[in-house]
Parts: sequence; C-alpha cells; structure tokens
Amino acid sequence: MQNPSDVKGNMLYPIGNYYGEFTPVNLAFNSNLQEFAQQVSYLCNLEANGKITPDDTYKEIKHLWQKLKQSKKELLDNTNFTPEQ
Repeated sequence: MQNPSDVKGNMLYPIGNYYGEFTPVNLAFNSNLQEFAQQVSYLCNLEANGKITPDDTYKEIKHLWQKLKQSKKELLDNTNFTPEQ
C-alpha cells in the first residue's frame, strides 16, 4: 500500500514521461517545463474561482515565465555544459 502523502504528491504534482532525446540537460529542462505548466494551471484555476485577482495571476505567471526563460538560457543555450561529477 502506498503512503498517503505519496498518493497526494503524485496527484498534485504529476510528472509525465519524457520521450525526447535523453540527456541530463533535456531531462532537467523538461522537468522545469512541466513544473511551469502545473503552476500556471493552479494559478488559472485560483483566478477562475475568484481566489486571486487577474492582475496577481498575470504577475505570478510572468514571474514563472521569467524563471523558465532563465532555465532555458542556462540549460539549453549553454553549449559548454558539463555535468557535475
């Protein structure tokens, strides 16, 4: 039997399988992208239910987008990447 907190975590933060070219960098960026999508979904649902304002939602999504862009820049645009050993 699964631990109840594991079930809750799997339901709230699902991670899809990665089918692209397997590299540590691609896998890390895919994880960041999935996290971004999940957080945007939560924000949209909160806004749609009147829990947060549209302006706050916009600002938070913009902040998350900037973090994702920085992640892309650090991971995918950096051709000198070497994994730590």
